[in-house]
Amino acid sequence: MDRYIGMDLGTGSLKCVLFDASGEQIAQASCAYPLHQPHNGWSEQEPEDWWHAAERAVAEVMAASGTAPSQVRGIGLSGQMMGLVCLGADGRPLRRAILWNDARTTEACARVRATVGDELLMLRSCTPARPGLTAAKIRWVQDEQPEVWQRTRHLLLPKDYLRLRLTGEYATDVSDASATQLLDVPARRWADDVLDAMGVSRDMLCRVFESQEPTGSLTPEAAEALGLTTGCVVVAGTSDNAAAAVGVGVVEPGLAMTTIGTSGTVFAFSERPMPDPNKSVYTFCMPVPGAWHHMGSVNSAGASLRWWRDSFYPGDAEYEAINADAASSEPGARRLVYLPYLNGEQSPHFDLDCRGAFVGLAQIHTRADMTRAVMEGVTYALRDVLTGIRGCGVEPQEMRMCGGGSKSPLWRQLMADVYGIPVTVPEGSSENAGALGAAILAMVGTGAYASVPEACRAIVRMSPAAYEPDAKNMTFYNKVYAEFDKLYPRLKESFRGILAL
Repeated sequence: MDRYIGMDLGTGSLKCVLFDASGEQIAQASCAYPLHQPHNGWSEQEPEDWWHAAERAVAEVMAASGTAPSQVRGIGLSGQMMGLVCLGADGRPLRRAILWNDARTTEACARVRATVGDELLMLRSCTPARPGLTAAKIRWVQDEQPEVWQRTRHLLLPKDYLRLRLTGEYATDVSDASATQLLDVPARRWADDVLDAMGVSRDMLCRVFESQEPTGSLTPEAAEALGLTTGCVVVAGTSDNAAAAVGVGVVEPGLAMTTIGTSGTVFAFSERPMPDPNKSVYTFCMPVPGAWHHMGSVNSAGASLRWWRDSFYPGDAEYEAINADAASSEPGARRLVYLPYLNGEQSPHFDLDCRGAFVGLAQIHTRADMTRAVMEGVTYALRDVLTGIRGCGVEPQEMRMCGGGSKSPLWRQLMADVYGIPVTVPEGSSENAGALGAAILAMVGTGAYASVPEACRAIVRMSPAAYEPDAKNMTFYNKVYAEFDKLYPRLKESFRGILAL
């Protein structure tokens, strides 16, 4: 039977999962690699560490599954977004990759805004200049490391460095490329006028493919290193959030996804490339031809609960006591509101200086109330993203939930009540949704299915039990959310003042 690999390049590790054509998981392996932070706020990795992790992970799943090399027909790539890999003429990295969560580019972003202009960026990339996106990282290298820039001949996104090592091809996909700010998102091609303004040669960029399209086959060297064959096809793949969306079937109108890991993301399918008039969420190409998606992220979603657990529930590895305590408190946590801005915030504020806060804390409040407030505050912040998506004219009818937070029935119901729409979860575990999405793209690219939606309809299974909004709770949470929404503007300058002490 034919088999497919979903290769998911994360910030902390690379995960390799082997599936059959029905989406049944055969084996999985993951390999971690170091994160380098040579200065405060910097976040970098060695691209070669990713390749060595891929070698180890593929070898492990092949050995564990007993799969013959010839059975593996395709590899789909999923990867961390918004990074930058600078390569020389020989295809070797000139410096460590700058990652999505690197915080050095605030001033570089201002220079992108000054030279390119938000008007042109909104027209082409559907997003104003943002410090987390790849263009700001390119500008930082241009300005701060000119000797590296002068030697740079190729600019790659993280997962596309893996593709280069696998196939020898310089290629990317429309979805991941959307977050570079160099792509004309409505037209799904590089934006020549933005490149000119940025001082980036078209020759430095890869050819852009749709996510399910083949980009090459394994080179003899890569096939030997991985224990596979040169007949194994590598498709374009997509970004990590878009891959997870494919993995839970969010590939058609009316569907959206919330994933809660360290960060939290709300992602919604769109039939049109409509930019957010309030500039609070991104508009990117969907890994489905002729479709787009809106998304935004909350920096400290699961990270907020992990910080709370580590500080006040140190033995609660599975969050069982946390969920029990939160359930024992009432909706609204007895008038206590938590702002989950522990590490600054992305959507909708794009403010690296804001910080977390409990507002309304009184002597009556217990640990259980504060625990519930943390979960509610993260959900309000995720609703901020959903509000931005709704502002683009997209009104999801169903929210599919995945990631670590989806394991909590309390959080599923809380999300339904705060969002005001039904919440569903995949049957079984959703922890490998990104790898499954990447593998589905490989299945389509090698002809196992005619299209991504057809493959998802055949493979993705959602639990029949939906979490419906409770009318009473929904009305109450709307009132609390209205107060939550007022807090950031009122505290914005105070956050900066405190940081400046």
